[in-house]
Amino acid sequence: MTTNCDLCKLLAGFDAAPAGAASPLVWRDDRLAVILVDEPGYPGYVRVVWHDHVREMTDLSPADRDHVMQTVWAVEQAQRATMAPHKVNVASFGNMTPHVHWHVIPRYTDDAHFPNPTWGAKQREADPAAVAARAALLPALRAAIILNLK
Repeated sequence: MTTNCDLCKLLAGFDAAPAGAASPLVWRDDRLAVILVDEPGYPGYVRVVWHDHVREMTDLSPADRDHVMQTVWAVEQAQRATMAPHKVNVASFGNMTPHVHWHVIPRYTDDAHFPNPTWGAKQREADPAAVAARAALLPALRAAIILNLK
C-alpha cells in the first residue's frame, strides 16, 4: 500500500470493514475487488480494482488479465439482469491511479448525461424517482454479482 494512493487507501479500508450491505465492497479475492461507486445519479456504478500497483493490463500475466475481464463481464451481466439498463459503459482509464481498474456503468436514456459519457456535458436533470428506483435495485445487484463470481 502507498499512503498517497487513493485506491490503496480505499482497499486498505476494506481490510478493517468486511463486505456487507452497508459497505461499497461487493466482492473480493486475493487479486482484485468489486466496489460499488457512490456516484450521484448513477446507482449500480461499479469499479473492478486490481489490488497491486499495476498500470496496464499488459503488465499482468495472461491468467490475471483473464481474471480481471471475467470479473468485469460478470459485473456487466449482473447489471443487465437486475437493472435493465439501455447500455453498459465499460472503461479503463487510470491516468492518475497506478492500479488497473475498470469502470462498469449502467446507462439509461434518461440519465443526466446520456448519450454523453458520465464525465461529459450534462444533458438534463435526472428524474429523482427513476434514480431512487434504480438505487432500490442495489441489494439485488450485489447478490447477482456475488452469484456470478462464485
